[in-house]
Amino acid sequence: MKKTLIFSFILLTTSTLAFAQLPKINLGIKGGVNYSKLKSKADLTDNSSIMGYQAGIFTRVGLAGMYLQPELYLGTKGSDFKLKNINNEVQTEGSVRFTTLDLPILLGTKLGSGKLNVRFMVGPVISFVIDEKTTYDQGYAAVKDYNSYKDQAVSVQAGGGVDLGNVTVDLRYESGISRLNNYGQKQNLWHLSLGLKLF
Repeated sequence: MKKTLIFSFILLTTSTLAFAQLPKINLGIKGGVNYSKLKSKADLTDNSSIMGYQAGIFTRVGLAGMYLQPELYLGTKGSDFKLKNINNEVQTEGSVRFTTLDLPILLGTKLGSGKLNVRFMVGPVISFVIDEKTTYDQGYAAVKDYNSYKDQAVSVQAGGGVDLGNVTVDLRYESGISRLNNYGQKQNLWHLSLGLKLF
């Protein structure tokens, strides 16, 4: 009887410790807005930021204060362009709009416990262009292949967020790594999103 009780206690303790080490997995939906702009070191134009959106899903796998968060969302981004003369007068204008399927894979940490915590994350993002709309005045015709953009891009995201129960709020900055065209343009944007953990 004594051996049985000892064995049962050891088994219960081992099971409890093993369960405590199992990763916590959340699945959720998210949506939000972004403020994007195409940038390059030596641009031919003045670029203006535009407002876009994002909507998709995320999974968060957490263990010992760290977590891995892959996401998949549909988003819009791009930029407006203005070409000015020496008198700072607008000579010609253009715009580009992308609809992309974005796949961030973020590594993060969190502070706090229970239903309220603060998070910090960083990781790469792969964006696949599924639709592109460009509008350029005739003045851009002399700039060869300026509106010839690649079908995918690689960026890095970094930011922070807050969890309140099942509600998550994130603010991130995304900086382009790969060039989108022959003129070295890269996509840069701010994300603000609201998410809901389904379980």
